[in-house]
This record gives sequence, C-alpha cells and structure tokens, in this order.
Amino acid sequence: MSDLVSINVDGVDIEVPAGTTVVDAAMRADIQIPVFCHHPKLEPVGMCRMCLVRIGMPVRDRATGELLKEPDGSVQYNWGRTLQTGCTVRVAPGMHVVTNSAEAKDARDDIIEFLLTSHPLDCPICDKGGECPLQNLTMAHGGGTSRFNFNDKLTNDKSVPLGELIYLDRERCIQCARCTRFQSEIADDPVIAFHNRGRHLEIVTMSDPGFDSYWSGNTTDICPVGALTTADFRFGARPWELTPAATLSPHDAAGENITVSTRREAKSGGRVVVKRIMPRQNEWVNEIWISDRTRFVHHFAEAADRLKMPLVRKNGQLTPTTWDEALTLVAEKLAATGEQAAGLAGDRLSNEDLFMFQKLFRKALNKNNNIDLANKRLAGGDVTADVGIASGSNLGDLGKGDTIVVIATDLHEEVPIWWLRVKQASERGARLIVLNVRETRLDKHASFVMHYAPGQAIAVAGNLLEHDEEVATAVRDADNLVIFYGYEGLSYDETDALARTLGNLLLETEHVGRPNNGLIAVWPRNNTQGVWDMAVHPGLTPGYRADRNPGLDANAIYAGAESGDITALYIVGADPVGDGLMPGRGALDFMVVQELFLTETAQLADVVLPAQSWLERDGTFTNGERRVQRYNPAIQKVGDSRPDWQILAQVIEKITEGSEKTPFAASLVFSKEIAKSVRAYKDMDYRTLGQVVEQFPKVGGDDLYYGGTSYANEAGIGQQWSASAESKKPKKPFDVPELDVTRPAGLVLLRVAALYTPGTLNQYSELLHARMAKPTVMLHYADADQLGIADGMSLVLRVNGTELPATASIQDGVPSGVALLRGFAWRKGLESAEIVKVQTPITA
Repeated sequence: MSDLVSINVDGVDIEVPAGTTVVDAAMRADIQIPVFCHHPKLEPVGMCRMCLVRIGMPVRDRATGELLKEPDGSVQYNWGRTLQTGCTVRVAPGMHVVTNSAEAKDARDDIIEFLLTSHPLDCPICDKGGECPLQNLTMAHGGGTSRFNFNDKLTNDKSVPLGELIYLDRERCIQCARCTRFQSEIADDPVIAFHNRGRHLEIVTMSDPGFDSYWSGNTTDICPVGALTTADFRFGARPWELTPAATLSPHDAAGENITVSTRREAKSGGRVVVKRIMPRQNEWVNEIWISDRTRFVHHFAEAADRLKMPLVRKNGQLTPTTWDEALTLVAEKLAATGEQAAGLAGDRLSNEDLFMFQKLFRKALNKNNNIDLANKRLAGGDVTADVGIASGSNLGDLGKGDTIVVIATDLHEEVPIWWLRVKQASERGARLIVLNVRETRLDKHASFVMHYAPGQAIAVAGNLLEHDEEVATAVRDADNLVIFYGYEGLSYDETDALARTLGNLLLETEHVGRPNNGLIAVWPRNNTQGVWDMAVHPGLTPGYRADRNPGLDANAIYAGAESGDITALYIVGADPVGDGLMPGRGALDFMVVQELFLTETAQLADVVLPAQSWLERDGTFTNGERRVQRYNPAIQKVGDSRPDWQILAQVIEKITEGSEKTPFAASLVFSKEIAKSVRAYKDMDYRTLGQVVEQFPKVGGDDLYYGGTSYANEAGIGQQWSASAESKKPKKPFDVPELDVTRPAGLVLLRVAALYTPGTLNQYSELLHARMAKPTVMLHYADADQLGIADGMSLVLRVNGTELPATASIQDGVPSGVALLRGFAWRKGLESAEIVKVQTPITA
C-alpha cells in the first residue's frame, strides 16, 4: 500500500504507516525502545531522552537521485553525528535504526542516573511498585551506586492533593509531562500544568475545584512513576496482591471495557473487595481511557444496605423468608392472575436477564405481552436495527472527508467516551455538526453549530439538507456519515419521530449498510439497546419481529395498576415510584420487585427478591453501537442474592411445573436460548465474544513503560451485530408520525444531564460527593429579571406534589425563554414543574 513505509530496525525489515515515529514502528515489530515521556496516544515531545537511538538514512547522489553504494555493493548510509530521539523522528523510506548500540546504552544509563539523583528510595511503600516503568528500567540501566552528592538531593512535598481524586508526590515526579499533555491534548481540560523552572519545576492544578476534569484518573495510568495516585487506591494494596477480573462499565451506552482489581481482606471479614478499577484496552470502544465515573462509581455493589435475602409482606410488614417460599408465592400469584399481570424492567439489566424476563411473560404466562421498559426516555431501537452504524465500524477511523452529526444530546455529560472520540475525529479533520437547544462542550470543536428552539429538533433534522449549503454538502457528500441522537428536551414520542427522520436522512444520502456509517442512539443506560434486542417491548418479539398480539405499554400498565385493570405487577431493576411514574401501588393485588436496594417501589411490594450486582456475576451488555460484550464476576455475592436471570428462570420453572428447567449458567442462557431466538445474535456465544485480537498501541505486559498500566484485553472485544441495511437496503423510507411539538407559552423547562447527578449509584461513592452536581435552575438574565430571580437565590421546584430544592444560576449562555434544570435525577413531570422563590440572597 502507498501509505506504508519500509524501514529496518535492528536488522528486521518492517512496514509501518507513514508518519509513524521510530519508537512506535519498533514496537510494532516487538522491538522495545525504552521511554518515559513518550506515549503512543500523545504527540511526541522528546523530553526525557530515554529513547536515543542511531538512525541512518540511505545516501543518494544529489544530481541523479540514485542510491550511493559502498565498495562491497551495499547501500551507503549516513548515520549522522549524534544519537536521535526515537520518539520525535518519523519513519522514512529506507531508514535503518539501531536501538541497542553501545552509545545508546550509555546514554540510557546516564538518563537513569540523572533521574535518580533526587528520586526517593521509597519503592517498598510506593503504590506503583511492581508495575513501575522507572523501577524496571533502573534494573536494566541503573548503576549500583550514585555519583551524586547526597547533600544536594532535593526534597519536596510527598502528599499534594490536586483535588479530591488525585494525589501528587512531587519527589517522585520525573517531569515527563505525560499528565499535562493528556489533559490538554486528549481530554481538552488543561487544568494541570508545570510551575517554576529547573529542578523546582512541579505540577500544579489550575482549576477550582482542583483537577476539575472527568478524565483525571487516566493520568495515574500513564504516569511512568508513582507521582500520581488515585485517592481510593493510595496505600491500599500492592499490585502483585491483586486479582484482575475483566468486566464492563455499568453506567452508559458506550460499554467501556474495564478491569476490576480485587483482594481478600481481613478488615472486610475475609471478603474479596474491590481495590481499584482500571481501563481495559478495546480500540473499538474506549481505546485505553475511562471516565472518572466509571473508575470511581462502583461502591454501590458492596454497599451495606444491599438486599441480602428475600422479603415477603406479612401482617403489613416485609419480613425475611426463604427463596423457596418467596418464589412459590410469586409463581402462584402470577399464574393465577394470567392476562391481568404485567412486567416492567430496567435498562441496566443484562441481556440474559431481559431475555428471561420476556420469556416469563410470553411463554410461562401464555403469550402475555404486557411488558415494557419502566422508564422510557429514548425511542428508535427498531430504526437503529435497520440503519444503525454498520458492523466493522470504529469511531477511531473517522477523519478527513467524514461527517458526524450530533443532535439533542450532551455527549460530554451523558457518554463521555463518545464525546472524547467524536472530538478526536473532529481534530483529525472530520466535519462535526452539533444541533441542540443550548451550548454544549462539543460546540467549540464543531464545524457548524445550530441552537434551535425547544420542540424544533425534528424539523431541523428533516431540513438539514436544505438549511445551509455548506452543511448540506458536508452531509450529502461525506465519505462516511455517523449521526448521534438523544432525548434532551424531547418527549418519548418525539424521539421516535426524530430517529425515523434521521433514518430517512441516512437512506436519502446513501450512508447505510457500510462500516463507519449509520445511526447511534445515545441511550440513557448501559443496556437500553439490549432491552430492544431482547424484545422487552409490548409490540415486538425477539429478533425485531412485530407481535400480532401486542400488549400494554408502560403508560397503559401504570394506568392499569391505578385503575385495577392490572392486578399483578413484576418489576425488575427499576424504581417507577421513585421516578414519579407511579404514585404508589394503586389498585394492585400483588406486586413483586427484584432489586439491589429497598427502593421506594420495593418498600410497597408484597415480595422483594435480592438480585446480584454486575460485579458478582457474569453476563452480557450490548452498547449503543450494537456491540455485544461479556463481563465476568469480580467479587463474592452479597448475602443470599441471586442473578436476575436465575431468579426469573426459577419462577418460570415453578409456573411450568418443571417443564422449563433453570439453566445452569448465564452462558447457557445466551448460547441455548438467546442465540436461537434473536436473529442478530445467532452466531454468538461466550467463546466468540471472548475473541482476542492484536491491538495497537500495545499496553500492559511486563515493562509497562510504553502504553501505561491499562490492562491488555485478554477477555475479548465482543461482537457487533449487523444492521439489516448491511444485507438489504430498506425498500421505503420510515414513516414519521405527525406530532404536535408546540410548547406551552412562557418559560420552557428543560432538564440537562450532569455526569455526577445525585442518584442511587453515585451516592455510595464518597470520593465524588464534593463533585456532585447541585440541583440548579439556570436562567438567562432577561428571564431572571422578568421573574424577579437573582443569582444564588434559593428556589423550589414543585413536581406532582413533591418539592425539590434548587439554587438559581443566572448565565448568558442559557437560551432566552428556557430554564435549564441541572443536577436533578430524572423524574416524570420535572419539565412541567412550578418554580417557586424561597428567599432573596443576602447582599453585602
């Protein structure tokens, strides 16, 4: 291929892409050149000089351009006068590189000696000990003694909090600038920087609060020494004591690959506990990065108030009982209720859980289709099944000539890793079009930004090819087109119309059915895609087949529970009462809730069944790009809890009187049932999901100095199922329903996402309490003046009889006529709330 360059490294001929640095080229051939400052995901700077090598270029006749030859007929090379930094020199045709010459080895020995002159000898207590590049390279290149005068050793602060999450040991810092460059180049949060000069150079935080970034934890992964450590792991364990478990983030639709490091501890009663969460490489999903929410929000799985045993209501009180009694009661009540039973599920459940949930109703309860997602925010799963981003896609491949459209979503707050990858695609030359009611962090990276009025998202999407010639050309003539859509400021029905409109745009411009083209739904949870795939929907059966006997949707189920038309309700992994979707249990005769915690809904139930968290079991999630990925157990089960799929299967077994046996393992649910019932999953099982491929850059391993301490992916990259347009283009466009999208006169309330919104999962991670988004009503100056609201004023939002406290924030960036509600957990009716002033702020 024309973009490949042939070079020779230590006698090995290799071909690498043009523009590759010598260090990266050598690594592709498994030839390791030691580095400290260089990182394959960052721009080279040549600061540490550890990568010095000899580089020779073929000599050509200036007049003819012909290669000059030595007397023996070999090509003549110009080796230059000095060693060169392999991290800054790009490969060129015919280049020869010698990495292990005597001069290079002497230079590396000198660099190590210089670095150690003031480095503390605290390896036995350093958190990086055992996975430290400096430690490893000192063993290879360091001397047994030092020529440096100990009296000249520079001492410095050993424990400097850069914020609540990250600590800096200034004595250990070797000033490689990996952390500051990551924050500037990758995260676009230049909130830490170098301060002072010479030997007094040090890292400082430039933000308030300190180290104010959603990506701060990644700096500890790429730090080549123990200078940066996370507050939760600091002095908590030694790396060689830890047991790694490959799993997935349970938080958003990206499906970040992670490794959970655990250790059995006496202080925890001999239980295996989570000590840290680290990135696991998947260049198709999260590369080697994870957000701080993924890294630090896991404590809910080990919370003391987790449900530990089944509960049954007796004499008005929920009392502990046996599994057999609880399951028998549930089976008898559901079987007796028949068509008047209904089910509601959450979208954090695994595919195995969701499949068993729909099987319970459709098979055990004789074709009962009264099942749905409990909290429906974003529609369009049927559209993405047809024209979703094609299999074989990788957002990392998007660049010059490609176009990305992002509408009605704030990726930075909802799915941070997608924000990161879209931003990087823009930096590689992709044209980015951002459409929203308000400003978002993605705007500054966009080629075109449009802020539309509330309710106008569908119209804007439908007229995108007529709105502006430059935008129309960018969309129509794009080599590849990817569209992200969300639900910000939209009703559920409006998101359905938006998805169909965008699907038609992709069909019209012929950007479907091939890699790096198609639609991506910014689902609100980690497995909302799985809810659609497993047909937890009243009008679908597994495989996206229309059901001839559609059941009741969530709204009808809630109404039926209130009126008495629905007499039994089974809720799994959802809290509709806490979300304001149900005022109570209504006229229900029987309600069973399957959960981690005693939620507001569970408190009203007749039977409460304790489920296991994702850390205690295995299963699969399907991310927003339709990549099915497997996760593995990391800790022991809490109490006598069970996996959701197993509980449901045992209820099925009791209802069918044993004709439907409970599977032995989640893997059997997937391979024996899901793969046979869901067409898109037919070629999948846990073995195929565990397929491992070589990825670049190489991370992990014994040396760790090249890519950092992110874990190599040895558990599988998952499988992306094919959208139907890949095999057969839809014959006709999607029908777009006509909706009344007008908003009530006056101020429009619009809930906006915040990564650290207070809620069930976030509240258990104490490290993040100071970073939690405070409930805030953001207003434009003109609207605030009209309402008589001042900045900082205490407010109350009245929502269906509930009062939610908030604080007013007056900002220029807020659209006129709109109040942005930030820091509020999603709740039905929130955007129809009444804003009430509580007090006037005290002025000096």
